[in-house]
Amino acid sequence: MRAGVELSNADFPDNELRCEQEFIDGLYARVDALRGDTEGAVTDALAQGNTPMQARLERDILVAERSGLLAALNAVDGSLCFGRIDLTSGTDHHIGRIGLRAEDAERTPVLIDWRADVARPFYLATGHTPMGLRRRRHLTTEGRRVTALHDEILDLGDATRTGYEDPTGDAVLLAALDSARTGRMSDIVQTIQAEQDEIIRAPHRGVLVVEGGPGTGKTAVALHRAAYLLYEHRELLAKRAVLIVGPNPAFLGYIGEVLPALGETGVLLATVGELFPGVRATAADTRAAAAVKGRADMADVLADVVRDWQALPDPVIAITHDREVLMLDDGLVNMARERTRAVRMPHNAAREIFEGHILNTLTDMVAERIGTDPYDGSNLLDPSDITQIRDELAENPEVWAAIDQLWPRLTPQRLVADFLADPVGYVSDDDAAAIRRPVTRAWTVADVPLLDEAAELLGEDDRVARARADRERETQVAYAQGVLDVSYASRTYEFDDKDEEDSEVLSAHDIIDAERFAERHEEDDHRSAAERAAADRTWAFGHIIVDEAQELSPMAWRLLMRRSPTRSMTLVGDPAQTAEAAGVGSWDRILRPYVEDRWEHTRLGVNYRTPAEIMDVAAAVVRAEHPGFEPPSSVRSTGVRPWARATDDLPGAVAEAVGELTPAEGRLAVIAPRDLHRKLAARLDGVTAGAEPDLTRSVVLLDPRQSKGLEFDSVLVVEPARYGTSDLYVALTRATQRLGVVHGRPLPKALAAVLGGPAA
Repeated sequence: MRAGVELSNADFPDNELRCEQEFIDGLYARVDALRGDTEGAVTDALAQGNTPMQARLERDILVAERSGLLAALNAVDGSLCFGRIDLTSGTDHHIGRIGLRAEDAERTPVLIDWRADVARPFYLATGHTPMGLRRRRHLTTEGRRVTALHDEILDLGDATRTGYEDPTGDAVLLAALDSARTGRMSDIVQTIQAEQDEIIRAPHRGVLVVEGGPGTGKTAVALHRAAYLLYEHRELLAKRAVLIVGPNPAFLGYIGEVLPALGETGVLLATVGELFPGVRATAADTRAAAAVKGRADMADVLADVVRDWQALPDPVIAITHDREVLMLDDGLVNMARERTRAVRMPHNAAREIFEGHILNTLTDMVAERIGTDPYDGSNLLDPSDITQIRDELAENPEVWAAIDQLWPRLTPQRLVADFLADPVGYVSDDDAAAIRRPVTRAWTVADVPLLDEAAELLGEDDRVARARADRERETQVAYAQGVLDVSYASRTYEFDDKDEEDSEVLSAHDIIDAERFAERHEEDDHRSAAERAAADRTWAFGHIIVDEAQELSPMAWRLLMRRSPTRSMTLVGDPAQTAEAAGVGSWDRILRPYVEDRWEHTRLGVNYRTPAEIMDVAAAVVRAEHPGFEPPSSVRSTGVRPWARATDDLPGAVAEAVGELTPAEGRLAVIAPRDLHRKLAARLDGVTAGAEPDLTRSVVLLDPRQSKGLEFDSVLVVEPARYGTSDLYVALTRATQRLGVVHGRPLPKALAAVLGGPAA
């Protein structure tokens, strides 16, 4: 496919398309060979079995590196190379999703990674600033076949022409924007624009805020920034991992293929509701409950809850010991409690100190009763007697029952569940009514930051962890001893009828004991850094990227900041789209408690997704509430105007409109209030309500919050009068081609003014 004047092959006997296809064929021959070598190396390494420690370490490193390379090769297969830059010096470089080198002695680059400095002119060069280029070429491929070339001439003094010139330089970008959606985000590595490239390659230290309206590509930029940072700071970030936080599971599924397609698989994608190991948030909060749970003062509330678990007797606790009754009153316990609190340790970690104070108090009671001289009041006990008394008290179950009552070991789950079951006295009556719920109810997303806060306040009693480790170690040693015993018994039987000389052959039992044998057979941890991070609440990530950052509550930010002690973060979002009741919205309010004013802000102002006709409608809705609002400017116009249709039969009208809007290729989203989903789904073939949406289906049913960050060829917005301004703005800006509105209630005034129809 040639842009501009059609020319025959006779005009270009070297056949540019054929030359590029030959290059691609050679490239994949190299990839296939490398894939085979890599698979063989991994297989051979894993077959080594037990080896000395140094060799085992080298094996594990090789497996990790080669497995990562293999995953990258498999992920980008069929789309390795997408461009070429020809320099005025006469050299040229092909640009791809990963870098590859030849097998010659010089390891000559065959394909340049898009993140390398030498590739940067591909994204930044212009006719005014050619950056040493005479030509930039875009290659379009289907699988391993080159289907189209688009050339941009940057050195206007060079008269050489190929016949594939793109006069505007926008053909590849516009083709990508007009292509049918698949239900999965694709990378933009072939069409990164200059303003996006600056953000992608910004330094990784510190906090960078990327603000942009709908369709500006801020999510794609953030994902490509993650890939770039992993390339530029591989040694650091491969160890610490990169965390990408999205607003919901559907969104994470939508973006899940982008980084693998760029050769990166060591990234953890999660929602806030998935960031407390062992807990999965499956229930939903009311807006009022989410707002209360998300407030910053919930940290102080939970601290008060923890302190209240550090109880006093009411009025005393009687402990029977050695036929005597010891009385722990509130004064004695309060003294032990205050001394324990003074060390400022988390609750569970401080319990050992509290135990010591209580045991000492009880020891003094016993010593005073049995060791005081009745004539002069002197103490008749020596230190060994005191130690014996303390040891005996430490074996008394009633003592430990009292300690458990006064300073119990707590889990975050128990603390938060009990608090939510009875929050009266900690928050106002209205707030208590909003968040109260049964102990047995499933967790919500807003509960997870509370659990994380509780875990910080409680800490861990490491004696429990040490005891668990000791038990596991004892089990391993016992198993190893059993293996050695079987081996010894087998050898004894084998040599019963043999010569004495033969029986002197050493066995495993002779040269290694059970403990050493257990050490050699401990399971190696082959998990990636991302996998280990997902299981470790205290993991410190090398970099964190947060999408829809304006929606996170203050409590959610406390959770994320704990995971980023270096404050290396990229935050992307749009305050105009803030919809969550607990959302902070303002970047300054989000960041000031953690970094004050030490953060960078940049804005993306070009809308690549939403056609001008649709953007004008969405902007009018926001301007009705915020007259000074300026939306991002759309780069294209389709000539297709959005429409609105009033109806008395909402499910029937929606079904009819879906039939009209469903594209031959691509995806349609029906965006409607959640309580209408069952009625609508009953009239739509293949559409279900209530389940997590499958975005790869031709028609999906979503509520406005679920649609955040997603895009579809066509969108049908149902009953917009029931949306808030932010939710409506989000819903109206999801379409890349066509937008329709179906309503039973009168339209919001601003929407009626631009679409026609009755207004509220």
